[in-house]
Amino acid sequence: MTASAPAGPFVALRQQLTDAAVAFTESADALAGILAGMVDDVDRALAVPLEIFPVCHHSPASALAMVRRLRGKRPRVIYLELCEDLQPLLGELRNCRLPVAVQAFASELDGHPSEWSPLSVVAPITEASAEYQAIAYALDTPGVELVLVDRSTDHVFQWLPRDRARPDDREAETGTDADDAALHGDAVGVEIGDLRPGFAELEAYLLHHGKVRHWSEWWDQYVEQPLADADHDTYRQVMVLIGSLFRRLLPARPERFERDEDRERYMWTRMREHLTTSGVDPRDCLYVCGAFHAVSHVEQFGLAADAPAYEISPRTGTRWHYGLIPSSHSAIEAQFGLAPGSVSIAAATWTKALTRSGLTPNRLDGQRGTRPRSRRAAGDAAPTTGVIDRLSGFLAAPPEPGGLDEAELRGWCVDIVRLARRNGYLASTADAIAVFETAILLAGLRNRARPTPYDFADAAVTCIEKDVVPGRRDIRRLCEILLGGDRVGQVGYEALPPLARDVLDRLHPLGLDLEKRTVQRALLDLHTDPRLAPCSDLLWMLRHLLPPDAVRPIMGERRLGHRSIQESWDVALGRNQRALIELGYEGVTVEQVLEQRLRRAVRGPQATAAGALAAVEDAIRLLDSPRLVDELGARAVELLAAERSVDDAPDVLRRIRRLLAHYRTTAAALPAWCEAFVTAGYAHYCTLLPTAFVDEQTGVRQVGAMLGFLFSMEGLALSLGCDRTQLELAIAQSHPETPAKVALHWAARHQLGLLPLAELRARCHGLLANPLVVPTFPQYLSGFVQALDPAPGLAPFVVELMSTAFAQLPDPILLPWLPTLITTLREHGPELVPLLIREAARTFPGSLPALDTWVPPWSAPAPAPAPTPAPPVAPAGPVVSLLTDHPETVDAIATLLGCPSQWRRHDEPTHTEVAALLTQHPDTAAAVVE
Repeated sequence: MTASAPAGPFVALRQQLTDAAVAFTESADALAGILAGMVDDVDRALAVPLEIFPVCHHSPASALAMVRRLRGKRPRVIYLELCEDLQPLLGELRNCRLPVAVQAFASELDGHPSEWSPLSVVAPITEASAEYQAIAYALDTPGVELVLVDRSTDHVFQWLPRDRARPDDREAETGTDADDAALHGDAVGVEIGDLRPGFAELEAYLLHHGKVRHWSEWWDQYVEQPLADADHDTYRQVMVLIGSLFRRLLPARPERFERDEDRERYMWTRMREHLTTSGVDPRDCLYVCGAFHAVSHVEQFGLAADAPAYEISPRTGTRWHYGLIPSSHSAIEAQFGLAPGSVSIAAATWTKALTRSGLTPNRLDGQRGTRPRSRRAAGDAAPTTGVIDRLSGFLAAPPEPGGLDEAELRGWCVDIVRLARRNGYLASTADAIAVFETAILLAGLRNRARPTPYDFADAAVTCIEKDVVPGRRDIRRLCEILLGGDRVGQVGYEALPPLARDVLDRLHPLGLDLEKRTVQRALLDLHTDPRLAPCSDLLWMLRHLLPPDAVRPIMGERRLGHRSIQESWDVALGRNQRALIELGYEGVTVEQVLEQRLRRAVRGPQATAAGALAAVEDAIRLLDSPRLVDELGARAVELLAAERSVDDAPDVLRRIRRLLAHYRTTAAALPAWCEAFVTAGYAHYCTLLPTAFVDEQTGVRQVGAMLGFLFSMEGLALSLGCDRTQLELAIAQSHPETPAKVALHWAARHQLGLLPLAELRARCHGLLANPLVVPTFPQYLSGFVQALDPAPGLAPFVVELMSTAFAQLPDPILLPWLPTLITTLREHGPELVPLLIREAARTFPGSLPALDTWVPPWSAPAPAPAPTPAPPVAPAGPVVSLLTDHPETVDAIATLLGCPSQWRRHDEPTHTEVAALLTQHPDTAAAVVE
């Protein structure tokens, strides 16, 4: 395929390049082969009956050449290198303000690795691009058909290696966290015409000798500017030549190169199929593709009848959702590794070229943010027949001299000084003059006829930038804003998915313009205007589903059993339009999406009992669906019973306590799943308690939370059929070794009544008396602090223990010991320290003078026990008289119970004696009366 042709329009150029290779190299075979092959590629691409139009992505020169060619050729069919399944969305571009991105999204995968989920593909579109000009022309010109021929979005991921954790194709590059630069998220980007040297040494050589820093700057200087006013034949031949150069100097990358060739086979197969079914003459068609693909060497290239067939694999069962999302210049630059500001400079170059050339670009009718186009715009003359060599003259001719546009450069200098002063820089007219002169100087040093925007930005940074940036934006960012700014697109209401439109409609009573990108304040007085209650419910659901800055509550809260009567919100849905649109791929309403996500959260492989309880809370707060709450609660019981670790025990305890308190105050009885969770948790934690006490990986907080669950839920668990023996056996089988867990174990035994307080105090005093144990005593204290949750009655004892330690330990031991104590309490019990402080406040005196005479309660002598007074003798009453008058009844009951009937003497007792007896045994008397 690369052999030199014996004849053709490029014979002279081929010979000239071959002679140059011989003259400049000792071994000219390799270089001559590359140069001659490049010319052969141009000759071969131009000889195809189906006209190939090579482009570079987001290139004003390509867009201008496209406008001219469409007006001159007026094709009947336009084949476009873009994913074929995105075609139904192109008509919605007229409802959007560019730039926007066409997106395909899939969250439920079938046929792709599950760890890749979710999958997302975006194709950004700007007005200054050849693809948009072709799309606008085809959609608004009667009789013109637009056909997308590139592989589907499903094939984008089918062709990726399966051994990757996430798709990381060259097309999937994002590298910024800025709001506008992150509009595409982590989506895979597809572009038309990725022209960049794959040979790193070549790119470095071009940048060095071109005296530029970035490839975008080199391309603008040496390709964009010369081709902006070139005729169609010159543009086409130069672009094909550049594509051939980069293709032939591509290093060995079989994986990526094979995918590129598969794409070319796919596109030529689709074009052959369409030509066969439609019967259109190939000469009336136009194939728009990247210059790299215009010189393809695959067998299916061209329209030869003997080309082998290419079998296209079927798509997987993955269900794809399609839509439009807002894009921005910075997002496109971040996605495809372009220099910051390059897309904005390209847009400014496009606008200036249109003004200079008088061309009227193609715009979709009704396109937002654009002026109606004129139908009388002129294009190239009728296409010429045959191929004429334009390359030789273009490569041999020197660049056309371009005079310095002093008015434009002067305006830039004045405006950048004005912007700098607004952003805190101490800039003046002298700085504007310095920037003007420095830009001209830099252009001369770089062998440029006139300063470019990149020269101007470098000059501004040199003359105005200081050591410290006074505001949020530095001078280079201000230059980007001046030269076009970071234009952010917007998807119109008609192009939004049903869910997004439903959200905007339901929030209409707030009276806000939700399409604005600014943050707007919404005030809701639910007591005065109850009609706003549905808006409040929707905002809380969006708060759960969207990024944190989309809707943010300023005043008011929504928790279990509580709803605020007044709320204040910061709403920025216009700035987070992409997230709202992607939410629409998951369902038709917000309630449906929220319910699906809650179910997915408790059914996933990483689901935990704590996460399921959190889902239950969210379902109660946000959705009025008892059925869903019962389903999630039952799943929480299953997850708790299946867990083999107690890492989430503190979270489980906190959430189940909150849910039980909610149901006890709002429902007549606990739901069945709550009772099942308590019984299952009681048995589960009793089983794991001995292991947790000795496991080094289980922290003291987790063990304390387990004991807190067992002791605080004990009454409810026993009423539901649990056995306290389980807990007693679990404590008896536990043999901890670390100091904190030993203290917890002692506290648990004390709570069970197995360890009296006096013995516990004696053990702790023994620890303080042992100098070998004193350094680890803070860990014992942390264990006792954790024990305040399962045994809150130990709070006075813990205060006593800490006071005793401070009183008895000498300063050489106490001072090094204090930092350890503080860090230990902060790490293991921050939420329990306030309880300890409150108890200390009740124990210690409240004034300094009282402290001098204060005696600690645990040091005060115990008061002598008071003598037990004799029980008072009750006066005789009717009960005494009844028993003494009829003793046979009492005797009969005594005989029935097998007791001796000597309750009275043979000499009749007095009423006073009987009254004393009844006073000592009142229960018996009450039972007899009943």
